[in-house]
Amino acid sequence: MLKCNSLVTDLTLYDIRGAPGVAADVGHINTASAVAGYGADNDGLRKTLQGAKIVVIPAGVPRKPGMTRDDLFNTNASIVRDLAKACAEHCPTAMMLIIANPVNSTVPIVKEVFKAAGVYDPKRLFGVTTLDVVRAAKFIGDIKGTKPEETVVPVLGGHSGVTIVPLLSQSGCDITGEQRDAVVKRIQFGGDEVVKAKDGSGSATLSMAFAGARFTDSLLRAAAGSTGIIEPTFVESPLFADKGCDFFASNVELGPEGVKKIHDVGSINDFEKGLLDACVVDLAKNISKGVQFVTGSAVCLQHSEL
Repeated sequence: MLKCNSLVTDLTLYDIRGAPGVAADVGHINTASAVAGYGADNDGLRKTLQGAKIVVIPAGVPRKPGMTRDDLFNTNASIVRDLAKACAEHCPTAMMLIIANPVNSTVPIVKEVFKAAGVYDPKRLFGVTTLDVVRAAKFIGDIKGTKPEETVVPVLGGHSGVTIVPLLSQSGCDITGEQRDAVVKRIQFGGDEVVKAKDGSGSATLSMAFAGARFTDSLLRAAAGSTGIIEPTFVESPLFADKGCDFFASNVELGPEGVKKIHDVGSINDFEKGLLDACVVDLAKNISKGVQFVTGSAVCLQHSEL
């Protein structure tokens, strides 16, 4: 999908296996961007990252039936940490777009790695929560009878379970009771629906590709000078920092430097206030877990060196 984006001039792929083949394949799509692919050998990660303006990290193991995003932490946290270290060295000023789950914890991991390297810029680090926005627009559009691609549902908080807070009241959707509860739960746990349907063969990769490409396109357009581009995204935010949530997803206006303006929550009803109360409790724990992973790793490393 990014190969089809006219704002992309160079698309470079990296994976521990298969990236050169994928690059050769998508490189035949008749758009102007140049494509290259590298593996772990021959200094491939450095070659991939040098000169990058935007880095998108969807790497990690997928969920299987019965797993939550948090269950992925032990494996994916190490992957994201190591990739973040390479980015801090080879493209420290790039926009960092984190898709690898659990986003609530992996984004703080990237912050801590960049901070330790002395190159952290909060305006350039994003957790991609766009899939929650896409799902909400589809599900609410179907209920309202509006075009899902024209339906706007702000989604706040984080990117797992009860940390996902769709603001139906701001979408003009006035459903209540069991119908409201059911659609909110479906938005919050839509990933489980896909994992179950795939029956052990993976998680939401295709819809996530669409969502990731959409957010990347928004950032590219903002970097190119387009104004008024607003996307919900998980960034360092003051909105709920007093509750231990240094990161929080809300409507964010994008600009050439990344985050231009973080919008407030706005007017919400009592039901949505309850959702937010539940969100911040879990989200604060998720964020702390990511921070502790990096600081704990640093302590272990120092001890091993001794």
